[in-house]
Amino acid sequence: MAFQGSLKELPLPDIIQLVSVSGKTGVFTLRNGSDAGEIYLRKGQIAHATVGALSGEEAVYELAIWREGEFVFEPGRETEATSITRSNTNLLMEAARRIDEWQVLSKRIPSTRLVPVFTELGVNTSVSLTPQEWGVIVKIDERRSIDEIAIGLAASPFEVCKLLYGLITSGLVSLREDLATLRPERLQRLGTAELGALAERIHRAAQQAMSGHERSGELDAAMRLSRAELDGQRGVDAVIDLIRAHEKTLSASLGPNQSKAFLDRIGQLIAGV
Repeated sequence: MAFQGSLKELPLPDIIQLVSVSGKTGVFTLRNGSDAGEIYLRKGQIAHATVGALSGEEAVYELAIWREGEFVFEPGRETEATSITRSNTNLLMEAARRIDEWQVLSKRIPSTRLVPVFTELGVNTSVSLTPQEWGVIVKIDERRSIDEIAIGLAASPFEVCKLLYGLITSGLVSLREDLATLRPERLQRLGTAELGALAERIHRAAQQAMSGHERSGELDAAMRLSRAELDGQRGVDAVIDLIRAHEKTLSASLGPNQSKAFLDRIGQLIAGV
């Protein structure tokens, strides 16, 4: 018999613990708006998980931060895939640790779309680095974003951000903004009313992503400022500032994957104008 409910009422870690103690085999299907993921249990232990392009442990960590959405557990559904060998307890403890750690990382790395560049100190100073830091350094070409560096290293953006945090703190690397993928030049042809309508759609997309989160009020503050700037004829700059503010809030609250998903949705909105 299927077991279902709301993530708002019963968070994912609690759900998994509730089902795993019975030693059941089956699959959790989770939906949050247009996003969907699956977590497979084998005799009560998490064996495999997917959400978007993520799989394995990274998928579990991503799904663990969802505060909204619906879940269904279907007993008896199995998978041959085994992408997870950690115990449920270790997985969920690591998920909680990452959420806390990202609160710190995001203060210096507000987005994984940013491009790492060498500072003058980084170019002219001889330093001792760990093998992991060197792995990141050799991928920095001042064109690749953090997301692209992570792909090149076959690592998660979270792990790359942890390494970059030390390099940024020591003054060897800084971050440069790159909004080219959003094609902001398309906004130049829009009038004030059209920019205002687009800003409202951007705001609604951020609200949907942050639904139920304690920091969602920060989105409204940014939107009020954007409306005032649009009234002050700041036009495109007001919309870009709104995107930056909302992305920063999402990143700090929900992590780099949700921040990137938000930017992907904004890119689609801009492409449609």
